[in-house]
Amino acid sequence: MFFGRFQPFHYGHFEALKWLLERFDEVVVLVGMSDESHTWLNPFTAGERLLMIHETIKWSGIQASRVITATIHTLRIFMGNALYVLSFVPPVIAVATANPAVARAFRDAGIKTVTPPLLRRDKWRGEMVRCKLLMGSDYWRNLVPPPVANILERIDAAQRLRDIVADRLGEAINACKKLEQQT
Repeated sequence: MFFGRFQPFHYGHFEALKWLLERFDEVVVLVGMSDESHTWLNPFTAGERLLMIHETIKWSGIQASRVITATIHTLRIFMGNALYVLSFVPPVIAVATANPAVARAFRDAGIKTVTPPLLRRDKWRGEMVRCKLLMGSDYWRNLVPPPVANILERIDAAQRLRDIVADRLGEAINACKKLEQQT
């Protein structure tokens, strides 16, 4: 199971999915925080994120039958919730996550965890995509698969992000500039 927020689904997620498909017959992609959208951390709806994943799978030529998608609402991280999360998906052999707290919760629940390689983490991260969109840079298109770019354009993601941070736009742009300097 590949568990994440996918805000948005970017090349880092795509590479992790391919890595998992090299090791497992099927991968369950679980979209977390499905009940939250239109915030800075979670600007896209669960449906939009599922569509990003689905369209990327079609575009890439990955057999759709090898990927199962599901959603789950926002949860705090602890062992009991790890077992609860598993009730939302078919049986899985392992949970893939780069989040140490999530990995610990699943391991404490007796579930194997794997960590896909974090390729180009300085660029391939949701916050970077959101920042590039907010700041009006076209560079964000290099960070997401083409189908995701099409979806982000169709929903006018840049304007949505500007609307979300409208009351603190200067602060958000400064935070994005700081993020850029760290890369």
